[in-house]
Amino acid sequence: MPVSLPNESPQYRAARNALLTAEAELRAQIEQVANLRRGLPKGGTVPQDYTFRSEHGAPAPLSSLFGSHDTLAIYSLMYGPDAEAPCPMCSAFLDGLNGQIAHISHKIAFAVVAQNTSEKLVDLKARMGWSDLPLYSALGTDYQRDYLAESEDGSQLPILNVFQRDQDGIHHFWSSELFFEPSDWHPRHVDAAWPLWNILDFTPQGRGDFFPSLR
Repeated sequence: MPVSLPNESPQYRAARNALLTAEAELRAQIEQVANLRRGLPKGGTVPQDYTFRSEHGAPAPLSSLFGSHDTLAIYSLMYGPDAEAPCPMCSAFLDGLNGQIAHISHKIAFAVVAQNTSEKLVDLKARMGWSDLPLYSALGTDYQRDYLAESEDGSQLPILNVFQRDQDGIHHFWSSELFFEPSDWHPRHVDAAWPLWNILDFTPQGRGDFFPSLR
């Protein structure tokens, strides 16, 4: 349906219509990529039932995080044992997800893990106001190293992984490996789930050199 807005010039409408065509093509491309993702063959079997620790220090095997679902997404928060504060970028991402967890949890299970103690994660959750985010300690497990969230030198990496559970066990489905691909920008590997950048991309200024900070 053709649209127009108050006092716009013919030049604006022509340029906007050209952009609209590009936006529609991008939407189609995004759906094509989503179809390719959904069509991935079964990934590798999870090598062990990693025993995380809940916010209260209780053992929480990876298998238990599925709850009643057959799909589990795990985001690795960059907050290592020697860090004084979590990564601001990770924190901004999780700020956006915190209000959506109740909705997401109707469809899949979701968890956040960090290579830090349960006690520090309890304190962090309270300070950040992440009332709905389930945080788990990955200390003492190989999960972060196995699933691309920790480099050989111990540096923490912000990777999102998705797992599937079926009659054959638990398999890996997808990870945000775009993080490791060469790029002229910030990796943008989880941008599709990040309101901050998507909103800024609608504006004349765009993202610019903005960098979120801890509140």
